Amino acid sequence: MKSQLPDRYDPESVEPKWIKTWEEKQTFAPDSSRKETFSIVIPPPNVTGNLHIGHALNHTIQDIIIRIERKKGKNVVWVPGMDHAGIATQVVVERELGKEGKTRTDFTREEFIKKVWEWKAHSGGMIAKQQRLLGESVDWSRERFTFDEGLSKAVIKVFRSLYDEGLIYRGERIINWCPVTKTAISDIEVEYKEKQGKLYHIKYPKAEFKSKDPKTLSKGEYIVVATTRPETMFGDVAVCAHPDDARYATLKDKFVYLPISGKEIPVLFDSFVDKEFGSGLVKITPAHDINDYEAGLRLKLTPVNIMNLDGTLNEQTGKYNGLDRFEARKRVVEELETNGYIEKIETHIHSVGHNQRGGAVIEPLLSTQWFVKIESLAKPAIEVVKSGKVQFQPKMWEKTYFEWMENIRDWCISRQLWWGHRIPAYYAPNGEMVVAESVEEAVSLFSKKGISVTKETIKQDEDVLDTWFSSGLWPFTVFGWPENSEDLKKYYPTSVLVTGFDIIFFWVARMIMNGLKFMGDVPFHKVLIHGLVRDKDGKKFSKSLGNVVDPLDMMSKYGTDSFRFFLAAVLPEGKDILFDESRLDGYRSFCNKIWNSSRFIFMNLPEEFTAKEPEINSLEDTDLWILNEFDRMLGKYEKAYSGYLFFEMANAVYDFVWGSFCDWYLELTKARVYGNVTPESQEKARLVLVSVLKKSLGLLHPFMPFITEEIHSLLEPTELAKTDFPKPYGVSDSAPAVVRMELVREIITKIRNMRAELGVKPEKKCKVIIKCNHKELKEMMEREIKSILQLSKAESLEFLDSYEAKNTDSVGAFSIGEIFLPLEGIFDFEKEKQRLEKEKKQIQLEMEKLENKINNPSFLEKAKPDVVEKEREKYNTWKEKLESTVRALEKIGT
Repeated sequence: MKSQLPDRYDPESVEPKWIKTWEEKQTFAPDSSRKETFSIVIPPPNVTGNLHIGHALNHTIQDIIIRIERKKGKNVVWVPGMDHAGIATQVVVERELGKEGKTRTDFTREEFIKKVWEWKAHSGGMIAKQQRLLGESVDWSRERFTFDEGLSKAVIKVFRSLYDEGLIYRGERIINWCPVTKTAISDIEVEYKEKQGKLYHIKYPKAEFKSKDPKTLSKGEYIVVATTRPETMFGDVAVCAHPDDARYATLKDKFVYLPISGKEIPVLFDSFVDKEFGSGLVKITPAHDINDYEAGLRLKLTPVNIMNLDGTLNEQTGKYNGLDRFEARKRVVEELETNGYIEKIETHIHSVGHNQRGGAVIEPLLSTQWFVKIESLAKPAIEVVKSGKVQFQPKMWEKTYFEWMENIRDWCISRQLWWGHRIPAYYAPNGEMVVAESVEEAVSLFSKKGISVTKETIKQDEDVLDTWFSSGLWPFTVFGWPENSEDLKKYYPTSVLVTGFDIIFFWVARMIMNGLKFMGDVPFHKVLIHGLVRDKDGKKFSKSLGNVVDPLDMMSKYGTDSFRFFLAAVLPEGKDILFDESRLDGYRSFCNKIWNSSRFIFMNLPEEFTAKEPEINSLEDTDLWILNEFDRMLGKYEKAYSGYLFFEMANAVYDFVWGSFCDWYLELTKARVYGNVTPESQEKARLVLVSVLKKSLGLLHPFMPFITEEIHSLLEPTELAKTDFPKPYGVSDSAPAVVRMELVREIITKIRNMRAELGVKPEKKCKVIIKCNHKELKEMMEREIKSILQLSKAESLEFLDSYEAKNTDSVGAFSIGEIFLPLEGIFDFEKEKQRLEKEKKQIQLEMEKLENKINNPSFLEKAKPDVVEKEREKYNTWKEKLESTVRALEKIGT
């Protein structure tokens, strides 16, 4: 077998080799010979996107699951793909055209869409290349795009089906309008941010005092209305008070007039008014506020739209026609102040809606759009979660899901874009409309209505569908729906969905609704929700903060395996990850530890060596002990995996490989490996080393695919990705050999700790005396005496039934006896005492400074909570150092 590893691990040469090999060999294609299936669909990233750290986390979690389930003998499929990302992609392409001095309108719709496809072919899909770099074990032959022909036909079919049922309709309603991208967006694409603005208290004179100079109006001649958006007052159609507000009871059936415009509007009453806000009176602007719109419907008011689609005011605003909304606000306030209509202006913190894509301030706008009646689709989707058919993990996210689903509003699905699935509605010259899956079918439907048209005389709706409309069908359209394909039968429902909490509404809920509606079953049984990756101070990654981390940089710097293992090892259940780059260096060291230990093993195997499972009954104590350690670790690993606790899995295998296997077993068996024993003992050690290494690589592989595959390739030709999940050895915790070796490890660890606490340097070898009446222990120690001497840095070991400690002895207890380290001559007690006393005073001084700081009311009042917490953490760290120093002083007799 005499294959050797290079003297150092080089991710730059290993990773590309295996990426190419896996894809060429189609290693990750599903195996139809296996009966039990397991499927995951990747949340399709935007075609415009690059791999960010959130993708890296999400995809690493999925890959761990997929690689484990493949090893467990299942017919596994993991489907990759991309979303056409309507708004984002159109913005990118328009920006590219802008560099050439052109705009979208310089092209026909068809020419522009052709440009987008050209952009996709050359620049789009970068993220798929980066996914390969991350080592994702997907079946790339199944890659899907939401604009693929088959998926596009499915989208149109679903629209037609919902329309025919009356669940899709076209109507005029308040929607969220982005004046920058000039399209409607859905409620959940609006990000609300706390902003400091102004609250304007405006005088609305009573109608009977219309002719009076507003500067001379007295208190009873006007009412005060507070608003944050005075520029919308041209769209006011009423003023409203709460029915129970006694202050305004006398205003019933009264009118006021709008400042500047002079238009008279009624004072009405509705319970949606908050009596505590402002003056308790609100302006009703139904075309520009969702609450006002709904109040307007109840009060039978006619909306007045004062806004153009680009965010400028329209002809309804007189001289302000054509002004940008924010400039208009400034000028309207100036005119109101000049004419005496402003009572006061206050600083006001309020929530302002922004487009998640681009950050433009959203304008609520009355508009004719396409909507889905969502309530009847939401009810069964709520029930499957309540019944446990779909389970959220952590369970706390079910509450978030229910809160949104139980208060859901009709979904605005139309977008004023050119890139996207065009709405399949067709209009005849006389205005009649039909919904059809093709233009030919539309002509036929018109004919059945008695309307004579041709393909040339009918016009398709200009709008496209919200991107989430198509991605909501993803779990079944990727498998060939609406065709009842073999893949659909095998892999739907999918097994688990892995996603962030931020798209529970965008995507998870819609997939559940669509799956139940069109497949008659849920799209997945488990929804695994992970947290966000934040910087080490807990802040979200943001270009504006300058704290963005590029996963590709981290992978290049530390190796992909180190990066992946870090993401899993620090991922607490349902909580956010704090990204600390220094941790990556530790996991790179772990990779090196695995590599160097494997290299040592290979270097000490003969050419004729053949790996096989060791015979348990013939093994020595150390061998049985490591097999038991593996079994115990495997149990923790599998238990953690059953709950998708990846950090527990990672830490279990990390502790075993670094600690039990490398630091203990490898060291304990070196003498046997080098041949300082019988050939039989040497062969057993080699077999156990290779067997445990192989099984450990199998458990590490889902986290660290590259380094493990490379090492395993020297052990056997079958790719590690396709080998079976490791099985336990079956060595009992109570086996005498295991009990004996645990005692040996306890003694060695105790000696090491005693030396470390006193600061005895490694090169200083000392005598060890063990006081114990346990006959069996003494006999066992004689067999392991060399190992104990080697691993505890001792020059001699003596077993005594009784022993009186000297003043210069360090004394420690273990489970069935005492350990004595005679230190006279190798350790200066007085010098160490002086050093520790000095260190103790310095620590106490630092603690005093911090204590004064964290107990200072002024500091606590002014400092941010995270700063206060950091100072407290510093104090606790110093406190631990003090306790350690005091213990060390006690050890040397102070």
